[in-house]
Amino acid sequence: MVSRIVASMTTVTTSSDRAVTAPPAPPRRRLDWRLRFAALSLIWGFSFLLIKVGTEGYAPFQVTLGRLAFGTAVLAAAMAVRRERLPRGARTWAHLTVAAFLLNALPFSLFAYAELTIPSTLAGICNATSPLWGMALSLVALSEDRPTRVRVAGLGLGFLGVLTVLGAWQGFHGLDATGTALALLASLSYPVGWIYVRRTLAGTGHSNLSMTGAQLLLATVQLAVVTPLFTTLPGSLPVVPLLAVAALGALGTGLAVLLQYGLVDEVGPTTAQMVTYFIPVIATAAGVALLGESLAWSTPVGAVIVLAGAALTRVRPKPRAVPHT
Repeated sequence: MVSRIVASMTTVTTSSDRAVTAPPAPPRRRLDWRLRFAALSLIWGFSFLLIKVGTEGYAPFQVTLGRLAFGTAVLAAAMAVRRERLPRGARTWAHLTVAAFLLNALPFSLFAYAELTIPSTLAGICNATSPLWGMALSLVALSEDRPTRVRVAGLGLGFLGVLTVLGAWQGFHGLDATGTALALLASLSYPVGWIYVRRTLAGTGHSNLSMTGAQLLLATVQLAVVTPLFTTLPGSLPVVPLLAVAALGALGTGLAVLLQYGLVDEVGPTTAQMVTYFIPVIATAAGVALLGESLAWSTPVGAVIVLAGAALTRVRPKPRAVPHT
């Protein structure tokens, strides 16, 4: 959770040498959580449009490198303001290196490559399958996460929605299989990374801001190594794609993380995670309205089915009542 701001207490000495404690400073007013929730939904929903625009001027790896660099800069500034340090320990940094690859470098790159051949609307809907992949993986990897009939039904319903979006009954006609597969692999990478982090980095004693700042820094280094090997320097610097990459990093990767932690800290993870259900809706609306992407009836219908299935996979069984003795 985001570090809480604790008001400091000051003391003054009177003529009679008595220490008088000054009243605590009033808590700093924050923007209503509903507005921050809406802002986070918009930022992440528009991320797929920004990726699309960025890849019109730069190679996918370059888009991802810029995204990570701008995002890291925002978190570095936040850490400096809050006087937080990067985590210590070789073991922690080793695990963070893997987490950076699974949660940032890999999925960001896959989505960028996917949007070379698929619309941003489809990429946003593929992203909504992450809870479904997470549910399927947790049944195998997390012994404490037991399946229920409702959650298994949600898993099946969600993947039925995926088939609806892809137009399976039409033989996936007109669909770029490679781009769609890359987007789905990107969505799969997130829960794999979450499970890895849960198993290896829980209880380290470091703040989420410190850990995420280090994670983004490592992901930036990974892309800085890979990008020159597979791309060449652009002959020019198209302004609009560059601004899209800057916004994608500063807002979609940097500011969004700060908003997310603030929401989790204030309203809890369950409410904060509800943003997942708004992202594909906003991504679809942005792609159609601003990029002129076409929209078949199966896309919104399938998206609704996917989101309904994802919601069911999050339903937890009610704790059994303990009988009185």
